[in-house]
Amino acid sequence: MSTNRIRAGLAALALLATATIVVAHGDVAPQPINTDALPAVGEEWLTENPYREEKVGRDVWLKAVEIGASGYNQNCARCHGLGAVSGGLAPDLRLLEAAEYGDEWFVERFRLGYTQDGTTKMPAFGDILGQKAAWAIRTYIETRPEDGALDAHADRLHEVRNELAAAKISDPKALKAELEKIAAEVKTASGAPVADSVAYEAARVLSDAPESWKKASDILTVGLSASE
Repeated sequence: MSTNRIRAGLAALALLATATIVVAHGDVAPQPINTDALPAVGEEWLTENPYREEKVGRDVWLKAVEIGASGYNQNCARCHGLGAVSGGLAPDLRLLEAAEYGDEWFVERFRLGYTQDGTTKMPAFGDILGQKAAWAIRTYIETRPEDGALDAHADRLHEVRNELAAAKISDPKALKAELEKIAAEVKTASGAPVADSVAYEAARVLSDAPESWKKASDILTVGLSASE
């Protein structure tokens, strides 16, 4: 991600965070998140995401994305948007760079919340949800695709979805490879190396087993409808 793009993203976040039109959501009670499947990170709050793939490996990273998605949907989506796509009234968290500077901004707001002119715009989640939940949510957010990331592949993904739904797959391995190639071309808004896109998820579950075809089809159906 270029320096100018990072600065532009952070500037947008700063403006949104201080705008008077931001919807107050201090009345939202934080919902607990089960993070037992994630490794411990200690009691002292970190300033950099410990659950990135290069640090913990693919399996732990995927689990962090999964847990983070659930935690985000329960606690953050109401104001920051489904899939972390902001409607404009709260910061678009996808724009936080996937590096220590972006991590510091995120974790400070997560821990302490945000108050403006005596009004709680964001409740403090730190003491209630804990550090593991914070970094799981952060991991999920930074893997979100940038706007329009699937546009160039939308027609083909719809075709693949229909083929999978009809169980008309002659070469599952070739189709899996095609989905993996598409997934590799999908960029994140944060600059993270892997986007947890519908192409990525469909490729991950697809195998020679017919039951996996339906699962991949369902993933594509939900994901493509959400992006339309």
